[in-house]
Amino acid sequence: MEGKACVIGAGPNGLAAGIVLAQAGLAVDVFEAESTAGGAVRTLELTLPGFLHDFGAAVHPFGAGSPFFSSLPLHQYGLEWIHSPAPLAHPLDDGRAVLLERDLWQADSWLGSDGKAWRNLLLPFVERWSDFAGDVLRPLPSIPRHPWLMARLGWNGLVSARILAFCRLRQAHARALFAGLAAHSFLSLDEPLSAAFGLMMAAPAHAVGWPIPRGGSQSLTNALCAHLRKLGGNIYTSARIHDVATLPANDVTLCDLTPHQLLRVAGHRLSASEKRRLARFRYGPGVFKVDYALHHPIPWRAAECLRAATVHLGGTFQEIAVSEAAMRKGVACERPFVLLVQPTLFDWTRAPAGKHIAWAYCHVPNGSTVDMLGRLEAQIERFAPGFLDCVLARRVFFPADLESMDANLVGGDIVGGRLDLRQFCFRPTWRHYATSAENLYLCSASTPPGGSVHGMCGYHAARMALARLKRGRA
Repeated sequence: MEGKACVIGAGPNGLAAGIVLAQAGLAVDVFEAESTAGGAVRTLELTLPGFLHDFGAAVHPFGAGSPFFSSLPLHQYGLEWIHSPAPLAHPLDDGRAVLLERDLWQADSWLGSDGKAWRNLLLPFVERWSDFAGDVLRPLPSIPRHPWLMARLGWNGLVSARILAFCRLRQAHARALFAGLAAHSFLSLDEPLSAAFGLMMAAPAHAVGWPIPRGGSQSLTNALCAHLRKLGGNIYTSARIHDVATLPANDVTLCDLTPHQLLRVAGHRLSASEKRRLARFRYGPGVFKVDYALHHPIPWRAAECLRAATVHLGGTFQEIAVSEAAMRKGVACERPFVLLVQPTLFDWTRAPAGKHIAWAYCHVPNGSTVDMLGRLEAQIERFAPGFLDCVLARRVFFPADLESMDANLVGGDIVGGRLDLRQFCFRPTWRHYATSAENLYLCSASTPPGGSVHGMCGYHAARMALARLKRGRA
């Protein structure tokens, strides 16, 4: 197909959209506001020279398991996935840690009497990962290609994480593990859908792992950029678009932007009713993030934590539930649930010899200005006494700091919008990607299937744009 396409934003969804359009034969120009492509998928020297930190996403279960990314020859451009021996560790106050191991069939060895229940919950999704991922990463509502699998997810996942954990798991450490997984949803663990997110985080751990890209997340972005350029696409950085009218003449425009940003750059092209709908779009909670340069590895009380790139810090199910419920009510919790990544245990290219990095964040109300540093570090010290003695330097990011470095992270929201049931199914509108303006589409994480680094929002938006373009020329 001949023609010209413009894409605003070079995050993973904008790059995925550009690749789909270029594969179809269109000339593609991608415009990125920041000096480096990637959006939240960038790697930068945030603390000291030679310490390479991931600005946003660091671990990529849906990147490795993405139907679209998996179809691309990204390894040819240097992308290498590194798998820690265990995808996840969850330390407890008694000095032990429960591990989420890669081998689902060995669940009895790490979950004991709950191993069978864990396996029964997840086995269908793990064994048929390609089918499952293809359905959960499609626009909603839609007719699933594998209705039995999706019905199973709905049966177990439409309830709250609390209901699923306390109905299916008997032991406190197994429930705590599931609580940490479900908390990735930014929902209260008593809200519907929170169980589904727990299952959707656990399944790829067993199916494709929770890998990190060698050299940092920028390696994934660089591979996507290289493939787009090989297809003839152009990427312009430090090129912020304030009005779509300033773009070069084109046949189709895709915007890797959130709804309120789309209003700012293209409101004059949208209908009054659509502008009202987009203005009503609700952003979700934010994060308070800290990057660390370290003298040596984190001194975990539970040595098993050294086997995992990702560590969840929150203690019991109830403690994590209290933290997430407070955040949903607009309150900063005294003992926040903390997500921590320690990549240099498995990728020594990201710090000077013998040194290490770590990355940690906790959930906070959108746009929060509360300084959570002391509370976050107290949670790390709780499970790793002496951690503060390891710190060479730190870089603290309030929600506003994150937004200043990536305008899509509105108020520190890293998943593109509030994830309650209504907005999950209809985000941002029933049109999914198309707008009321001809040949103008939205393709960010605010569109289905939502947040995480998988590129499927851009993929589906570009496919819709191409189909409509072809019909318009017929």
